[in-house]
Amino acid sequence: MAWTPSPRQLAGIKAAVFLMALLPFLRMAWLVAQGALVEPLAFLTRGTGDWTLYLLCITLAVTPLRRLTGWNWVVKLRRMLGLFTFFYALLHFSCFFWFDHFFDIAAMLKDVVKRPFITVGFIAFVLLVPLAATSTNGMIRRLGGKRWQWLHRLVYVVAVLGILHFWWMKAGKNDFQQPIVFGLIVALLLGLRVYWRVARK
Repeated sequence: MAWTPSPRQLAGIKAAVFLMALLPFLRMAWLVAQGALVEPLAFLTRGTGDWTLYLLCITLAVTPLRRLTGWNWVVKLRRMLGLFTFFYALLHFSCFFWFDHFFDIAAMLKDVVKRPFITVGFIAFVLLVPLAATSTNGMIRRLGGKRWQWLHRLVYVVAVLGILHFWWMKAGKNDFQQPIVFGLIVALLLGLRVYWRVARK
């Protein structure tokens, strides 16, 4: 029989997950504040981008974990993980918009159009915005369960675009090791969903 935590245990698990998801941000902020970095902008941009992908993969892993283990309670962690994914994506975009272009919208849009890896990254971020905005119980009731589910399937598109963004960014350095690992993880997580849907039909 699958283990199910008590309400108190679940609250502790949620608190632990919250702290673990927040720690990378606190570490980055501390290192920048201490002046311990040679290139703080590159460190922040790379770090927030990496953690966006880490948390996106962890969020996508919730459903396979639930189905493979019978731990239905892990679904209650998905919203928090998804919002942390958006949080790090917002920080990643802010590094690009603030430090690279100092809030110059015209220059930012010109860069988005000019460089394909920034284009797909920007589209992925824009698609994350409505997912974060509709993550509350109130928005689920307003949209209705089916429409809300269809909207939140955009996360699959976001995952593919995120990997493509990372791949093209690393292509300039001819360094594909990390993009391949992330790509295989996302392919596995999405492939399991396709398999279960086909098997059910």
